[in-house]
Amino acid sequence: MKTALFLLIGLFALLQAAVRLAPTVPSRWHIDPFAAADPAPGGVLEVFSVPMEADEALARLAAIAETELRTRHVAGSVEEGRLTYRTRSAFWGFPDFTTIAARPTEAGAEVAILARLRFGRSDMGVNGRRVAAWWAAAGF
Repeated sequence: MKTALFLLIGLFALLQAAVRLAPTVPSRWHIDPFAAADPAPGGVLEVFSVPMEADEALARLAAIAETELRTRHVAGSVEEGRLTYRTRSAFWGFPDFTTIAARPTEAGAEVAILARLRFGRSDMGVNGRRVAAWWAAAGF
């Protein structure tokens, strides 16, 4: 019984290490959401128009992302017109990647938010809720 328990604890520790120590390659995740294919299951791609300048819209979203728990900037800038963030789940530390981009239009800006998971096939709606929360917090 003790051996099984130690094996289970060891397996748990190995899985935790694999998830938390897996390298983040910015070039893999910092992609243009306007040109991205439909995200895999568990991912979300939302594109919407806003009545403001593209850099202002992106700056609003960036300010929200920077205050999000367990979220770190991976690549990009407001000046580039695209930013990518990694958000880890609380218990397992599973990384989800969210890329936001904005481009000017005649009526203001078009904004795209692409959220996807790195491991697994389902995130139980976490990415969709994050996209909706960031959008609402930005006042769009």
